[in-house]
Amino acid sequence: MSKVFIVGAGPGDVDLITVKGLKAIQQADVILYDRLVNQELLDEAGERTELVYCGKSPNNHSLSQTSINGLLCKFALQGKTVTRLKGGDPFVFGRGGEEAEALSKRGIPYEVVPGITSGIAAPAYAGIPVTHRDYSSSVAFISGVSKLGIDEEDYWESVVKSMDTLCIYMGVKKLPDICERLIRHGRSADTPIALVQWGTTEHQQTVTGTVSNIVEKAKDIANPSMIVVGEVVKLRDSLQWFESLPQQEENPFHQVVG
Repeated sequence: MSKVFIVGAGPGDVDLITVKGLKAIQQADVILYDRLVNQELLDEAGERTELVYCGKSPNNHSLSQTSINGLLCKFALQGKTVTRLKGGDPFVFGRGGEEAEALSKRGIPYEVVPGITSGIAAPAYAGIPVTHRDYSSSVAFISGVSKLGIDEEDYWESVVKSMDTLCIYMGVKKLPDICERLIRHGRSADTPIALVQWGTTEHQQTVTGTVSNIVEKAKDIANPSMIVVGEVVKLRDSLQWFESLPQQEENPFHQVVG
């Protein structure tokens, strides 16, 4: 029996992988990877490393979570070093906790390697700090897809009234509903809001507006996108930097990977 590394690959920019995460890729016998993992990271794997795609897109899962859990256990029990490579951070809406539970129940050793989550990175690359001394002293990372059985009205009332900044994952399809809930639970219709699509990658697009008009302004934005709600969105006008970079500008840190 060997060890499983549950690794956060970061939000998309290949250079945002951690050093420990990169080592876990390079040393793995088997890598189980997700849809949003930058494919360049897989080039760091050894020639004999087995690559297993576990990608999930809305309404289309290549493998069920139960199957993924089973494969992690199976490969580890065969004595292989296994890296479970997940976009962002494995414990932030990544179901890494469920995978760790499955390994723990079988007595299989594992390590969690945190990654940079898109809830921080996508806004940062769009010039939006999720906290700011003048605008926001609190931030919540929430899912646009609610867990079955919860009272959604109570849930939204709680987060809307208690937090300055909301970073909403998996919410693009429910954007009209989200905007209605924000207003219903106390946010002004003029509250700034942004959608950042493919954050930190060369395909990044950012659309800003207000809760009252963002549905129309962002009608061409699709998944994967991060929704940011709050006064901090106003700072994008002065702080946007990534999308202004020359397209051919060489990243001086790119040699870290590759």
